Amino acid sequence: MTTITLLGTGLLGTAIGQRLIDVGFTLNVWNRNPARCAALVEAGAQQLNHPGEGLEAESVVITVLRDGPVTAEVIGSLGPLTGRYIVPMGTMGISESVALAEQVRLQGGSFLEAPVLGSRPEALKGSLLVMAGGAQDVFEAQLPLLRQLASEPRLMGAVGTGAAAKLALNQLIASLTHGYSLALRLVQSSGLDVDCFMEVLRPSALYAPTVDKKLERMMSHQYDDPNFSTSLLRKDLQLFLREARLAGVNATALEGLASLLERADGTDLDAGDYSALHELTDGR
Repeated sequence: MTTITLLGTGLLGTAIGQRLIDVGFTLNVWNRNPARCAALVEAGAQQLNHPGEGLEAESVVITVLRDGPVTAEVIGSLGPLTGRYIVPMGTMGISESVALAEQVRLQGGSFLEAPVLGSRPEALKGSLLVMAGGAQDVFEAQLPLLRQLASEPRLMGAVGTGAAAKLALNQLIASLTHGYSLALRLVQSSGLDVDCFMEVLRPSALYAPTVDKKLERMMSHQYDDPNFSTSLLRKDLQLFLREARLAGVNATALEGLASLLERADGTDLDAGDYSALHELTDGR
């Protein structure tokens, strides 16, 4: 199978890397903190000293880095990319992805944004939702790879459409979690039994499965071992707000939520599961 170079081995990147090893790909890995490659190296990956080390003709580079600027910087360090495919899977702004595509073109490579919805469990099972943006031929060239990570990878359209879909979905995660936290606070303060409330909510059109996934964490106030952290949720919501302004979308109602999430910065909540924003809705 093709050798894949994976740049970025955080929570999601490590899970994607493990999945690729499990299905038979040869994997090269790099992270700015070399220690974060240890799990994948133990699983059989080759650790790189430099992100551009050992890139072969027609090789594929997957990035799962924190944001657009970091991704652009690391890709820029690779030098000429003739014949190479760059496939960023981390979340970045629409404008950032469009700019990165042009950067890759100037470096001689092919570009396919492929942000994903899902976290460690879905990545390990190969059941992520992949929302690609780019040229049809580039998408088709990467379908054998993408199908190892998602059962039905989707080409959303041109570069930027995949990023738009990802930001829109992550905004819904933030808004839904915030709305549920507010509802739970009011229910509890009234003396209404939470189980009784859930019995009404579950069969309604207002229910979403994530509600039950996060209920136990919110009730127990335990947010350790996250698949997606509060700090990343805040980063993505801020990205959504920036792109909304650029698109002429009035998203001012979300600015209060962004400010609320700012209160987690520098606290233990930041590294915890994003449902920790429930701690921020306690107005007492």
